[in-house]
Amino acid sequence: MKKLLIIAVALLALQATGQEQKRENQKRGERVQKIKNLSAEDMATLQTKKMTLFLDLNDSQQAKIKKINLENATKRKAMMAERKAKKESADAQKPTQEERLKMVNASLDHKIAMKAKMKDILNEEQYTKWEKSLMRMAKQGKDKKKDMKRSMQKKK
Repeated sequence: MKKLLIIAVALLALQATGQEQKRENQKRGERVQKIKNLSAEDMATLQTKKMTLFLDLNDSQQAKIKKINLENATKRKAMMAERKAKKESADAQKPTQEERLKMVNASLDHKIAMKAKMKDILNEEQYTKWEKSLMRMAKQGKDKKKDMKRSMQKKK
């Protein structure tokens, strides 16, 4: 009798945690959808304001960084639209090795250019703080990717 009771409690606990994770994923999906619906101008403004709070930027730095953020947001929106169109088309296929290499090189070139631009705009202290935040975000992204791989392997 005790064993049945323990098993029932364990099952209820598992079900409750599963439902919490499902709710979290739904909230995350809603947030992503809201961000996707923002215009490039709005995205650039939000990102610039966040950077202003984090790095304590002055007015001239804000203007320069907003311009860079607007360029990046516009480019990102265009790439997202292109990816969505490819995905919805009938001949949707994964990129080849050469295309993937080209995309990675373009991304790295963009990151190098961004660092050079930011180094010109920010002072040493701000630049160091900005670089640390980039490293932290990259680590979080890698950790998230590892977690996703683990969960996918568990489902198999």
